[in-house]
Amino acid sequence: GVNDAPALRQADIGVAMGRSGTEVAKEAADMVLTDDDFATIEAAVEEGRGVFDNITKFIVWTLPTNMGEGLVILVAILLGTALPILPTQILWINMTTAVALGLMLAFEPKEAGIMHRPPRDPARPLLTSGLIARILLVSALLVAGSWLLFEWEQSDGAGLAEARTAAMNLLVAVELFYLFSCRSLTHSMWHVGVFSNRWIVGGVTVQALGQAAITYLPVMNDLFGTAPISGWTWLRILGVAVLASLVIAIDKRLRRQVL
Repeated sequence: GVNDAPALRQADIGVAMGRSGTEVAKEAADMVLTDDDFATIEAAVEEGRGVFDNITKFIVWTLPTNMGEGLVILVAILLGTALPILPTQILWINMTTAVALGLMLAFEPKEAGIMHRPPRDPARPLLTSGLIARILLVSALLVAGSWLLFEWEQSDGAGLAEARTAAMNLLVAVELFYLFSCRSLTHSMWHVGVFSNRWIVGGVTVQALGQAAITYLPVMNDLFGTAPISGWTWLRILGVAVLASLVIAIDKRLRRQVL
């Protein structure tokens, strides 16, 4: 009622009834229950936590991938050496992975036990120190891995185009593996279920087809400066990507309590 307005204003979260409450009470409240059912608050909190989780997961995925791609170019410029990845290839990675991979995190189901968590401090930043450390770690792994494979391929007799194609595919492979890791900020991908998000499975399939096209189709080779690579090169890409994923998994396990 009208007399409740001061209390609603003073409360941390003032809740008013949407049907039976007065207009004064609804104006003073932070939350209005349109159905006058307090159980709606629980459902809203659960949905809000799920949305907040997915936004955080997307940011934690996209920041290091973009940072790593940029640092690969920057390091080459500072060292005055040949670019391991061409700018057009970076553009391809950004255009395809953001849609086929990163966007799929928006459809990630809510994690089990999401309502058993304690309340989150509103003053707590979106990216904690643990998450910032993970972002820097993944960025470093992307840069180190692409340079390692680029030099490895050239020392093995591959041409510049082939070495760049290998480095480009490695970036995508690490980003793909990291995507599954980001499905939970604290648990492994096995805990949430590898195939529980069908959108991610579909996105990974589309991305894989795109990487095959840019690697082996002549018209794509001409547009992006790529070249076909051998099966051995794909094994190297897979090996380095798996190694990077293991490092990320160990970091996640060590930092689980501080996230």
